[in-house]
Amino acid sequence: MEPETYHIPALLDAAIEGLNIKPDGVYVDATFGGGGHSRAILTKLGPDGRLFGFDRDLDALANVPDDPRFTFVHSDFRYISNFLHFHGVDHADGILADLGVSFHHFDSAERGFSFRADAPLDMRMNRNGDRTAADLLAGYGKDDLERLLRAYTDLKRPGAIAAAIVRARDAAPLQTTSQLVEAVRGSINPKSEKKDLAQVFQALRIEVNGEMDALHGLLTQSLRVLRTGGRLAVITYHSIEDRMVKNFIRSGNTRGEIDKDIFGNVHTPWKAVTRSPITPDEAEVEANPRSRSAKLRVAEKTD
Repeated sequence: MEPETYHIPALLDAAIEGLNIKPDGVYVDATFGGGGHSRAILTKLGPDGRLFGFDRDLDALANVPDDPRFTFVHSDFRYISNFLHFHGVDHADGILADLGVSFHHFDSAERGFSFRADAPLDMRMNRNGDRTAADLLAGYGKDDLERLLRAYTDLKRPGAIAAAIVRARDAAPLQTTSQLVEAVRGSINPKSEKKDLAQVFQALRIEVNGEMDALHGLLTQSLRVLRTGGRLAVITYHSIEDRMVKNFIRSGNTRGEIDKDIFGNVHTPWKAVTRSPITPDEAEVEANPRSRSAKLRVAEKTD
């Protein structure tokens, strides 16, 4: 499992520039994966710098650089504060999170992340996790399935898709990706079948792995973890994530609730470094088509 084939990091140069790395600083790669962003950060660090890489999938361990400045943390990034404290770190100078799914997960058919190959409906980032996508489909009622499809996709008929899943499940357990595809095929637009199937799988993956709760945890803890002047750089891939990050930078909370002083000035502990999200240019998209939906937002902690 070579690092260069595990994943191609999106917006690499822009993310590293956004972190404004200090040679003796402490940094966190919250989504280590193939280690591309981490290796780039290490090139900017001096001998006294430190970098912590978080990943809940032990497969990423094969990509860990042989560098005394780097510490791998096998954990969900929602626990960033606890693990940094465990390693004797009170404050960091920068946090980077690339929220995209690694190529490794999509391309490893047995993990069940893609509808392009028949495989068990797993979708767990951490294979020690309790609940698979098959478990979720077996236990959720129509209303719950419709809720997550509405929350995590822009599918036009989430109710019909949820009902189709329930009908198929009642006839026989949905255990494989191909069984799920057949269950929903009649409820999606044939002209946009691949796009719609990708969204169904995305919604299940987000729910199985608690991705939105994890992102909320990372963002809120970043206020405690980052020192004043520290940078937060987040790369998102769908509007739900991007909206949460945008709200957090604008208001200091993931709900986007604005706090104003008596003069009407918005109070937020962040200064947006990127007024608008940075997106890949044509050359990057051509070289790495999976980066096309990436958006990078960078903010600096002001208090």
